[in-house]
This record gives sequence, C-alpha cells and structure tokens, in this order.
Amino acid sequence: MIEQVRKMADVFKALGDPTRLRIIRMLASNPEDTLCVADLAVRLGSTQPAASQHIKVLKNVGILKANKIGFRVYYRINTNVMLAYKADLDELFEIAFVRCPQVGACEEDKD
Repeated sequence: MIEQVRKMADVFKALGDPTRLRIIRMLASNPEDTLCVADLAVRLGSTQPAASQHIKVLKNVGILKANKIGFRVYYRINTNVMLAYKADLDELFEIAFVRCPQVGACEEDKD
C-alpha cells in the first residue's frame, strides 16, 4: 500500500501543472493523433525546451509513450497506464473512507 501511495504522489506531482494537463488533454482528446515536441510547443505557445521538460515529466510517470520516426519523436497517451492510475486512485479513495479501529491501526498502513 505504501508503494502505491508513493507512486500516486509522483503522478499527482506530474498532474499538478496546468501545462502538463493541457498536453494530456491535447493528446487524449484525439488518441489516434501523435504530436512531436515542436507541435506541442506551438500549440502551448511555449518554447521547445519548455515543452520538452513537461513531456519528460509525463514520460517519467508513464503517461506518455514515445515513437521515433526519422529525426522526430512523436508522443501519445499511454491509455493502459492512465487506466491503471484511475484504478489506483479509485482504490485509494475507497480505502480512505474505511474507518480504522483506532488511530494508526489500519492494516493497510503496515506495508
């Protein structure tokens, strides 16, 4: 349980930036589309290095998949990872509302 919480904390950090949420929205709204850093930078109104840093964060938590074609790398949403994170989040919410017999005594805390 503790490892799951740590993993979700990293995901929340990645999702805690409005620009990264915009990238996810752009790619998730058209799952068949892929965009390279240059395309994303133009759509975001930012520089390529800034867009690249946001992509790196999203890749590190598995939200984006990369596909190199020629000299460019194209990105898309990793749907399987997003669905797994949704399931983890649902489980965390379910556990969060289970009453512990006493403070600090929940079995899930012992992992």
